[in-house]
Amino acid sequence: MANVVVVGAQWGDEGKGKVVDIYTERSQAVVRYQGGNNAGHTLVVGDEKTVLHLIPSGILHQGKKCIIGNGVVLDPKVFLQELEGLKAKGYLKDESQLVVDRNVHIIMPYHKEIDIARENKPGERRIGTTGRGIGPTYEDKVGRRGIRLADLINPERFSAKLKELLPEKNFLLEHFLKQPPLDEQQILDEYLGYGEKLKRFVGNSSVLLEECRVKGENILFEGAQGSLLDIDHGTYPYVTSSSTIAGGASIGSGFGPRFINEVIGISKAYVTRVGEGPFPTELDDAVGERLRQAGAEFGATTGRPRRTGWFDAVALREAVRTNGLTGLAITKLDVLDEFESIKVCTAYSYKGEMLSDFPSDAHILSQCKPVYEELDGWNTDICAATTYTDLPQQARTYLAKLEEICNCPVVLVSVGPRRDQTMQIRDPFNGE
Repeated sequence: MANVVVVGAQWGDEGKGKVVDIYTERSQAVVRYQGGNNAGHTLVVGDEKTVLHLIPSGILHQGKKCIIGNGVVLDPKVFLQELEGLKAKGYLKDESQLVVDRNVHIIMPYHKEIDIARENKPGERRIGTTGRGIGPTYEDKVGRRGIRLADLINPERFSAKLKELLPEKNFLLEHFLKQPPLDEQQILDEYLGYGEKLKRFVGNSSVLLEECRVKGENILFEGAQGSLLDIDHGTYPYVTSSSTIAGGASIGSGFGPRFINEVIGISKAYVTRVGEGPFPTELDDAVGERLRQAGAEFGATTGRPRRTGWFDAVALREAVRTNGLTGLAITKLDVLDEFESIKVCTAYSYKGEMLSDFPSDAHILSQCKPVYEELDGWNTDICAATTYTDLPQQARTYLAKLEEICNCPVVLVSVGPRRDQTMQIRDPFNGE
């Protein structure tokens, strides 16, 4: 038995969905433990692409228990649409495969309206949110004003909470954000309908996971976003609103941290970022555009072009430390196929000082300049490589360099979007 957490080791969009999909074959349960539909995982099975925003990627495998933990914020409309989309493709034939914790917080219409209005308010600093209402929902959770799934499926309780909360939200929308108020009855009718449909999925993630652990089953924890977007340890305030690092797996599922055996960090062979915030290795030039086009770097949730840059080992070392990474999964190595030389950032220069550690202050980070080491490219198509030894020597040298400067072993390498374009160097479920 092994319990494995998969986290993004950069600013998100690292290819976690594919890695989770592969590791699901060795798992009996897959858990999503934080975030909301501001994250999108893209999976390619054969020639079919599936994008998931809330439901764990393990849902593409029959017989796997897929759990949405208490740390997630849930948009019921998006969840139900995603459900129907999966069924239309022939997945989720057994609905008991999917469980949603009764303590997930519900994204309400006013959360989305507030999110969008804040981003568009003149003079406000833009964070670059997706406008899905994620941040305002977490605000209400921490402020003890949230509506949870347990409330939504109880009509009397939900009606009472909505009646109590909506006047304050409408006051904010009308008098500060200059937006029209929302209608209580309209929300009540719509959301009670969602609650009726969600009843059949309600469960207790902590209890279910303990049952799996006692039976000796493998559990896979699926993070969303990336470590550098963590609310506490990321480039604040340009972060998401939840704990994206591995510690969030316990908080967002009710699973004790001493039962976690491995933490695998997913990292592209280069770096991307969506939204605002400092990005030391960003390439705002033809090379950056070349990376964007070769890697199809456009958001799965928003379609926004991603900012691109060379691999940042300083940032990756931060992820290794804060997550306690036991292994790295390097994705999109094939995107570098046609580059004659490849750069890796090994340190930052800040006002004449060399920094080897990632600054915790985003203002300092925004003034850091990358210090690069240049390596030879391989100028060879590696998409057909099936084993590590199939890779050109220059590609293996590049991976070895990443291991060395990040002080973490590479355990998986992806050379294309399909499942079969992946080589596993070590299996985290048995240590081999």
